[in-house]
Amino acid sequence: MNTRYLKVFSVLVVIALIFVARLSYLQLFTDRYALNAANTSIKIEYVIPQRGVIFDRNGKIMVGNQPAYEISFTQALMKPDFDTLGFCSLMKISKTDFIKRINTIKKEKYYSKLTAMTFMKDLSREEIARVQEIIFKYPAFSIVQRPQRQYEVSTSGNLLGYTNEVNERDIKKDSTYYLPGDFIGKTGVEKSYEKDLRGVKGMKYIQKDIRLRNIGSYKDGALDKDVITGKDVTLTIDYDLQGIAEEMLVNKHGAIVAIDPNNGEILTLATGPDIDPNLFTGPNKSKNLYALSKDTIYENKPTFDRSVQAAYPPGSTFKLLTALAGMQMGVMDEKTVFPCGGGFNYRGLRIKGHGGADPLIPSIQVSSNCYFSYAYLAIVNKYPDNPSKGVDEWKKIMSSFGVGDFLNNDIAVGSRGRIPSGEFYERRQKQINRGKEQKKWDPLSTGAVFNGMGQGDVLVTPLQLANFVAAIANKGWFYTPHIVKAVDGKPNPDPRFKVKHKTLVDPKHFEPVLKGMEAVVLRGTARSLKSNDFTQLAKTGTAQVPQGKDNSIFVLIAPADKPRIVVAAVMEHAGFGATWAGPACTVIAEKYITGDIKREHLYKKMVTASFMPEYKRQWIADLKRKGLYKDPKQDSLKLKKMKDSLEFIKKQKEKLKIQIESETSTPKPNR
Repeated sequence: MNTRYLKVFSVLVVIALIFVARLSYLQLFTDRYALNAANTSIKIEYVIPQRGVIFDRNGKIMVGNQPAYEISFTQALMKPDFDTLGFCSLMKISKTDFIKRINTIKKEKYYSKLTAMTFMKDLSREEIARVQEIIFKYPAFSIVQRPQRQYEVSTSGNLLGYTNEVNERDIKKDSTYYLPGDFIGKTGVEKSYEKDLRGVKGMKYIQKDIRLRNIGSYKDGALDKDVITGKDVTLTIDYDLQGIAEEMLVNKHGAIVAIDPNNGEILTLATGPDIDPNLFTGPNKSKNLYALSKDTIYENKPTFDRSVQAAYPPGSTFKLLTALAGMQMGVMDEKTVFPCGGGFNYRGLRIKGHGGADPLIPSIQVSSNCYFSYAYLAIVNKYPDNPSKGVDEWKKIMSSFGVGDFLNNDIAVGSRGRIPSGEFYERRQKQINRGKEQKKWDPLSTGAVFNGMGQGDVLVTPLQLANFVAAIANKGWFYTPHIVKAVDGKPNPDPRFKVKHKTLVDPKHFEPVLKGMEAVVLRGTARSLKSNDFTQLAKTGTAQVPQGKDNSIFVLIAPADKPRIVVAAVMEHAGFGATWAGPACTVIAEKYITGDIKREHLYKKMVTASFMPEYKRQWIADLKRKGLYKDPKQDSLKLKKMKDSLEFIKKQKEKLKIQIESETSTPKPNR
């Protein structure tokens, strides 16, 4: 019995000794409790680092820094005899505005009497110079300098992105770094490389007296941490190319993307409409951001990056992948001939098209709708009793080219596009049958038959379009397309961009497709874009869309023998692929390969063209369908009538006034 109690007592003693030892260690050998005990007299002052500079691939500064100034407020330093009117006069604000700002600060979630909170921001150098010699009279307020982004370019706002003050969600994601008032990358490169660009805050432990006045550093600065400037980032973008692409997209909706197929580096990532990133800075920043987000007239949507977020029917450019999948699945080869006399005829469906009963290369040359519709039917019918199996096999091949899914790269936004599966068509057939199951669905009634020529249910982004063409240029492999070339002067360390992705198509099948693309330029649908200075492989695309005029699409590889650049362009509601998207692609390739724009007429054609009348027409038609359209002519007529009515009333009043004055001024006769 005594032995058992002795054991229990011994265990308790050991636990007590461990507790005492741990407590002694914390109190004697660490500052944890010393700092907590002195919480009212030791404060941390943070030094905000400069964000890293953003360069293009040739060393051009695209984004730098400039000083920005704020006025902070600390409630604990507010004196009872604070001269409110004097301070308001100094800051050129009203007393009402002052009270409103203070009340707003006190309602913030992270408000503390002991913490400096932002009272006023975006002050100019001149404003700071005016107040800095007088503000010491108001110890509750102090000047805070924060670095602010300075844009050295006037385009590429979606690509570069912007920084803004952290919100509650940002703080929760990384509460060990961000505090209220800090800035964070919200979009673009600023967002995707935030941790590299932001740097590391400096920390100074300052001793303060009971009135929160500084009385020196704590422990002679032994606990202080030096500020570390953010890392510089070098983009893969060639800003000369980028600028030309953006000029060609003025007054157009669409995108131009260029990739180096040898390493996946994105040379151009242009979207139209574009944004001037200088709108992201200065005192009107919030108003500008709001205005950009609300700019939907004619479906402009400038904050919508069409190069990576818009998913389009790829049109005839997709015929290249249809051919590769068909050959890989063994349902055709380059010598296969389909019955294409006068177009595609299938169970009452007729699709007009170019060419006749030809093999693959001539069919690519003339962009035969018939040929590639039959090729896709062969893919669907590879397993006669199970079309879903054929479509799923096709989908896997498409996925290996990076279409139908996110590319998993370093761009802040993106769309997965769409490559439909067998299950997709099983569900659609069930809807057609009003809920009745039908495993063997019909490629005609479900619309799947149109996928082969890039219509139907296939959707790709311009970046995906350029990427799958890069895989064709390489005869079956690609590197993940990415936007950053180097971080802190060293090659981008991200392992995702060093993996060579291989497609599921045997390299031997690419040769006839590449020959077909060569024929497109030499004697086919893009022969008008042939250059005497460099060779090109291309494919035109004209995608039908329900809103109105066709989308113009084009893809290009150059030079033909040793590809250095792949370009893809989409021009919304512009018309034929070779007419508009084609010139944009070949101008970019020409500039990159030769260093100059030699066919000036193509460049001038693009920069002077405007598709805004078509966008306006579609916008008005859509408003009319919704019953929201107001005819400006009718409004002008109503306004004119209203003005005329007011003018008439005014004249009548004048007449009445004159009449009354006349009557009152006439002397009455004596009675």
